[in-house]
Amino acid sequence: MIDKAKNTEPLDLSYLRDMSGDSIEFMIEMIDMFKQQTPIYINDLAAALKEQNWAKVASCAHKIKPTFAYVGRDDAKNHMQLMEHNARDQKDVETLPTALQELNSFIEILNVQLDTAKSELQKQL
Repeated sequence: MIDKAKNTEPLDLSYLRDMSGDSIEFMIEMIDMFKQQTPIYINDLAAALKEQNWAKVASCAHKIKPTFAYVGRDDAKNHMQLMEHNARDQKDVETLPTALQELNSFIEILNVQLDTAKSELQKQL
């Protein structure tokens, strides 16, 4: 489940900062890549869910999962992990459409957080 309390907090970019060797340029590039790639991955996930292709749903969720850790949202990573496990195990699959809706709503909020983080990083250049 996505922690709504974290939706109003600044992103914790410490993992991304460590991964980038404290390179502001790289961090900005990763934020941009996240914003470009994530909608594609979510569209793939939605298509697989519509087809009830549980193996593909699990695969798509697995692909998306680590990207949330990069931007300090382990709660979203855990949300994706639950989706992945439920699809793979074909357990509680009736909850997956709601989980996808929650993810889509969250992405809008996350994009605002990412824009704010990017703006703060650009001030450091």
